[in-house]
Amino acid sequence: MAAFLALAVMLAWGLGRNASVLPSALIGKPVPEFTLPPVQGRTLGLSSTDLEGEVSLVNVFASWCTACREEHPVFMELKRTNAVPIHGINYKDRPQDAEKWLNTMGDPYTRTGADLNGRVSIDWGVYGVPETFVIDKEGRIAFKHVGAVTPEVYRERIAPIIAELRR
Repeated sequence: MAAFLALAVMLAWGLGRNASVLPSALIGKPVPEFTLPPVQGRTLGLSSTDLEGEVSLVNVFASWCTACREEHPVFMELKRTNAVPIHGINYKDRPQDAEKWLNTMGDPYTRTGADLNGRVSIDWGVYGVPETFVIDKEGRIAFKHVGAVTPEVYRERIAPIIAELRR
């Protein structure tokens, strides 16, 4: 009976969890040290030192990612309104595919690093694309969102964190 109750409690806990919220051991810690070359066709790569001095977003994306297409208009709007600087880490993409995707869909990123082998993304604790991180002025990870950033996710979860960090 005790084993059944323990199993029932674990099942109830698992069903009640939000699968899009994955814990990150990096919250509150400095971004991992890294330097990435620019995505093909871009002039600015991305490194850990670029993520200091202002609150920003880092979006891990790929041209082959369906959910990345879903969230892309949100990032284009954020760029249009200068809401927050957005930096991109292009995950395991063929250079020509990443360039074509950004040229066709639009480029919302201030800097975009090509993570061709996925090593930097692994250091960030990325489970899959897309993932988006809020970075504070000191270059620490303040928040992680797994999955597409929808207008609702940005408005209800990410924008309040950005506003708080800018105070």
